[in-house]
Amino acid sequence: MQNPFLNPAFSMASLTAAINLIPNRYGRIGELNLFNAKPVIQRNIVVEEMHGILNLLPTLPPGSPGTVGTQGKRKVRSFIVPHIPHDDVVLPEEVQGIRAFGSENQLEAIAGVMARKLATMRNKHAITLEHLRMGALKGQILDADGSVIYNLFAEFNVTQSTINFQLSSSTTKVKVKCNEVLRTIEKNLLGEVATGVRVLCSPQFFDVLTSHDNVEKAFAFYQQGAALVDDTRAGFRFGGLVFEEYVGFATDAAGTIRKFIPDNEAIAFPEGTLDTFATYFSPADFNETVNTLGQELYAKQEPRKFERGTDLHTQSNPLPMCHRPGVLLKLTAS
Repeated sequence: MQNPFLNPAFSMASLTAAINLIPNRYGRIGELNLFNAKPVIQRNIVVEEMHGILNLLPTLPPGSPGTVGTQGKRKVRSFIVPHIPHDDVVLPEEVQGIRAFGSENQLEAIAGVMARKLATMRNKHAITLEHLRMGALKGQILDADGSVIYNLFAEFNVTQSTINFQLSSSTTKVKVKCNEVLRTIEKNLLGEVATGVRVLCSPQFFDVLTSHDNVEKAFAFYQQGAALVDDTRAGFRFGGLVFEEYVGFATDAAGTIRKFIPDNEAIAFPEGTLDTFATYFSPADFNETVNTLGQELYAKQEPRKFERGTDLHTQSNPLPMCHRPGVLLKLTAS
């Protein structure tokens, strides 16, 4: 009897294409199209930084030699792309009764079992990628156990700016705080462009912000009080910023629930940039993927010893990156 898993429908290329077509059920950061995918063929990436120098040019008498241009300083940083493998198995009892003994053409039902497994594995990789991207937005890319993979502030030798909105005080001028956020991000863009600034808030930060006297009054005046009755958690504009409630969290292998944004905090970052954010994808460590451009996810299957099931292997090799960590602001409620 021919092993149905030897059919081309279960090849590495087919399974990889299938798992990349499964809808991503997690990932608000992905929905924002903030981190553009950049496939690479190496296991590490090199980020080159060059600061242009803009000097005021002095006036000189006619006939004088011109001032000499100064080259900007260049720095090169290397980062290893994390390797995230995940395994599962399709056991005989899962396809028992689906494929009759001796049949070689009943692949559709087996493909359904395989698709269900791949969907579960896809969701795990998706929430992991969301966790990594959120870490890049906060300046610290964290592993599943909470350990630091890369501290972008340390790597790029910058200090994170923290702005206290002081929302516990009814006299705080929230608009002034918003201006401070905008000015700080504009200063740290270092020549980059942006179309706006978004703030992802923890539920606690969002609640105290929207219930603050100054914010409520502004909404009552400009939106005829609609913000007092509508659900504005999906995002609203105030003081030049778009505030959005974010409730992402995940459970690690030990069962610990990790909130992506701590209570009473928020993060602010620019949108519409050219190359400030990116997600680098390296190729899988398979023979057939050597020197090829990396994909978001890979999937492969292999029969177990004595044909006692089929092992499934998926892997992703992503590195979300913020090339200008100075634009990542931490906001506190009080």
